[in-house]
Amino acid sequence: MAESERILILREKANNLPLKPGVYLMLDKIGDVIYVGKAKALKNRVTSYFRGDHLPKVAAMVDHVADFNVIVVHSEFEALVLENSLIKQHKPKYNILLKDDKGYPFVRLDRNAEYPTFTLVNHTARDGASYFGPFGGRSATHEILDTISKTLRLPTCSRVFPRDIGKARPCLNYHMGTCAGYCLKDASSEEYRRGIEQAVLILEGRTAELTSDLEQRMEQAAEELRFEYAAELRDRLKAVQALQNHQRVIATAYADTDAVGFARGAKCCFTVLHFSNGNLSAKDFTLLEEPLEPDEEALAALVQQYYENRGTWPRQILLPCELEGQEAIQELLTRKAEHKVSLEVPQRGERRRLMESAVMNAKEEILRATTAQQRGRKTLEWLQRALELPEFPERIEAFDISNLGDTGIVAGMTVFHNGKPLKKDYRRFRMKETQTQNDYASMHEAVTRRFQHYLDGDEKFSPLPDLLLIDGGEEHATVALEVLNGMALDVPVFGMVKDDRHRTRALITPDGREIGIQANQAVFSLIGNIQEETHRYSIEYQRKLRRDSLTSELDKIPGVGAKRRDALLKSFKSVKAVKAASAEELSEVVGKALAQKIFDYYHAE
Repeated sequence: MAESERILILREKANNLPLKPGVYLMLDKIGDVIYVGKAKALKNRVTSYFRGDHLPKVAAMVDHVADFNVIVVHSEFEALVLENSLIKQHKPKYNILLKDDKGYPFVRLDRNAEYPTFTLVNHTARDGASYFGPFGGRSATHEILDTISKTLRLPTCSRVFPRDIGKARPCLNYHMGTCAGYCLKDASSEEYRRGIEQAVLILEGRTAELTSDLEQRMEQAAEELRFEYAAELRDRLKAVQALQNHQRVIATAYADTDAVGFARGAKCCFTVLHFSNGNLSAKDFTLLEEPLEPDEEALAALVQQYYENRGTWPRQILLPCELEGQEAIQELLTRKAEHKVSLEVPQRGERRRLMESAVMNAKEEILRATTAQQRGRKTLEWLQRALELPEFPERIEAFDISNLGDTGIVAGMTVFHNGKPLKKDYRRFRMKETQTQNDYASMHEAVTRRFQHYLDGDEKFSPLPDLLLIDGGEEHATVALEVLNGMALDVPVFGMVKDDRHRTRALITPDGREIGIQANQAVFSLIGNIQEETHRYSIEYQRKLRRDSLTSELDKIPGVGAKRRDALLKSFKSVKAVKAASAEELSEVVGKALAQKIFDYYHAE
């Protein structure tokens, strides 16, 4: 493969990534991970590697990239933790500064100390201390601890407690509100220890317990009229709740856990997120054609096949829905694993969010793997099922009437082919039989003329549509159906029912049965686009005819050509103003002789 072709393929793949946070893994030609990085917006970051010039180190890495994978997460903080976890696992060649094992520390806490502090160590030991992690590189782990400390207002300075209590004024962190000032003489050691234990809850992913404790203490302080302390707890609670949104990966309670995701779209995707030692360590996914079975049956088969082929079993598998025969599958996996394997459908909390992450990644893989054309076809297939159409709606025609009172009554017909406007097939009709404002009669005439052209063999009106949409309600659709029945033509007809904001909210049959479309965003957008485009097309034609009718009256006056007609309309703004002008006023634009002719034309007996 040529170098330019390789870059083009990678760039095209990167352009389909979402603008969401996540981690990307660069792979060489044999599939080894050579670089791991994090991104606030995956699409922007990954595409940057495949365009423009780079520093030598980056260019050398890009030269060896044959493919890449991504894992979508919920936040930058989660991406930070996941990035370093994957770096530790894969030790990629081009993550040079983070390659040494010393770069992947554990967080140690000696709870027996009077003022316990968090420290970074390379290995765990049986010394009675608590260990968390490993989380990744030293700098990244420092950043994690710094974030938690600022959230809980714990010290991050170099002072040693209790040695330095009361020996100097508080540092800048205290004045900035990121530290509670435990170096002050009257600072509470009990409150300090409580803050450390709250940090432990965050590191263990038990933020729900922490928020519950803070809420109870805040309410108690308010009841005791300790309003200043209650306000401090309120602020801490808000900070923890904000941090909780970032705290979905560092959950050591979820070691040996898999989260399963499943999504349907133009294709289907089965995704498994693997959690090991409390960190999200890998993602597997498989794209497949949409199964005939419902989700609970399809997932049951996929879960069995996946774990039997993989040969390793976690202790806990989080599922997006109940499986068909779930108890039997759980027993089967337990026997093969020779330890308890639990299948769960989480309803709330961290486990629920882990499962939702897997589902989100499945949806993103589908978007990246399918083209806009494939997604459009899936939308039309849904529309075919919802409307019970006998044929796939490859060609959709839509009608709308536009008028200004009894003048300029027109109809516009738009055509959508595979969900896209086919403008060369648009048609417009100026009413010949209907001379007064009557939408039903106008619709009857327009639809009749369109299909009569087809019956007469006019190639400009062929083929027949697979679906006919009429702007309006039940009555408008009934009028169109009567025309088709009278011509012995079989074309499905639906009216487009609008809401208070003039947007199509549903489709309606001629017999008054409504079909809701708002549940499917893609179909809702498609029908809305058809309605707006048809309305635009018809009203533009009506306005054009009105402009033409106004200017044609000036054209009848001898001596008024296109140039002078345009000059008059530019100066007087309308034919009505020209008609009302005096000969002297007209002469300022076209001269005295022609001005008198124009004046006489409009004012002759």
